[in-house]
Amino acid sequence: MIKIIVLIIGLALIAFISWWFFGHHVADAADSKVVNHHQNVDINVNGGYSPEVVTLKRGIPATLNFTRQDASSCLDHVVFPDWGINQALPKNQTESIQIDTDKPGTYQWACGMDMFHGKVIIK
Repeated sequence: MIKIIVLIIGLALIAFISWWFFGHHVADAADSKVVNHHQNVDINVNGGYSPEVVTLKRGIPATLNFTRQDASSCLDHVVFPDWGINQALPKNQTESIQIDTDKPGTYQWACGMDMFHGKVIIK
């Protein structure tokens, strides 16, 4: 009987881990608002990024404002490999990153350990 209980618990854990890492999760998304010919999007960093998908308008200067509340060292940097940006995110401070919106496309960002991700879509 113990072997059956252990087997059921083991299978449940495998299913949970598979769902956690490979399952489809709904991502928070935000469209930028243009004010005085500039786009600003605030991103909260707390156990991940919220929103983690940001849509910007092409050709209008944009700023992403990251505010880190998470104490994890994983989230103490944000990296945009396509633009060569590796910005430190001090805890409880807002760090602004200027985004080049001249070229449409989808651009990824990640934490310093490449565990948490987000993306910028320029249309």
